[in-house]
Amino acid sequence: MKKYLPLSLLLLIGCYSAAVAQDRKVHQAGDPDDSVKVEKAAAASGMEAAPLRWVTVDEAFGPLPAGVHVYRTADSLDGRPELAYYVSAPLKDRALFFTAQVGYGKRLTPAQYYQQENRPLLVINTSFFSFKTNGNLNVVVRDGRMLAHNQPSRRTKRDPGIWHYTTRSALGITAGRKVDVAWLFTDTTQRWPYAFEDDPVTAQGADSIPRLQDLKNTHWRHWKMETAVGGGPVLVQAGKVRVTNEEEGLFINGEKDLHPRSAIGYTRDGRIIVLAVQGRTPGIAAGVTLSQEAKILRDLGCEEALNLDGGGSSCMLVNGKETIHPSDKEGERPVPAVFLIGRR
Repeated sequence: MKKYLPLSLLLLIGCYSAAVAQDRKVHQAGDPDDSVKVEKAAAASGMEAAPLRWVTVDEAFGPLPAGVHVYRTADSLDGRPELAYYVSAPLKDRALFFTAQVGYGKRLTPAQYYQQENRPLLVINTSFFSFKTNGNLNVVVRDGRMLAHNQPSRRTKRDPGIWHYTTRSALGITAGRKVDVAWLFTDTTQRWPYAFEDDPVTAQGADSIPRLQDLKNTHWRHWKMETAVGGGPVLVQAGKVRVTNEEEGLFINGEKDLHPRSAIGYTRDGRIIVLAVQGRTPGIAAGVTLSQEAKILRDLGCEEALNLDGGGSSCMLVNGKETIHPSDKEGERPVPAVFLIGRR
């Protein structure tokens, strides 16, 4: 005896089959303009891409302390393939320590820092740097001491005779495990950076080495951090997307560029979030824009967050294992500074 499916079920199957066929057609076509069309359509409609779906991959990087978790996503974003990892760690766990290290005039790979620093739980690249001198261009604080300072000024092609003074952003952790993201001015003669909490400060002048008064802004405080790492720009402030690349003099006109990314932030309930996004891997991971990176961190619950050096520098190790695959053909790029999470 023949059995017939209900009409409602037949209609549901038909709709699903049509959707699958259309999805296959789009993916098989491989039109490089498809992702651009998706992004433009979303922007025109005022819609944002759906949050990425993350899965726990603790077992692949274990053993991990209680409360520390590693997450992975291979979702697409705005029609492009992505691959990213993030680590979430509780700040108040005194069995963990949060610190930074520099290469003292040399650049080391994250794997070399891992061995040198007694195999910490996490290693990630941090500051921008000079390939010529190996020097950090952003602040690094370890055990309450500034080991590197922000680049004091920069010139532009448009105004070669003028020095632009910018405050670059950093994330700091106090001895009491309070966290803050601020825009900093550093002075090599002073122990502590000067922090601007609400907005980045921009000024200009004829001297390449500015003084604090040259910024013409008195709304600062001494930033007394036990640990700090700099980069930029700020991506999230007060739980909302705020990308300050122009004010910080970073990635001017490069807001839409897709790159591997590294980032760090914190949540209101006291967790450090460390993010690494793979890129420049055709068919696997396109990389993300600054605004996409900011939205990812916001969606992860960050109260404040900032971008770190990216591109070929982006690399995050958990228990010595790579998460994303570095984009340089040689593998891990030597860098002059890293952020570390260790076990006591």
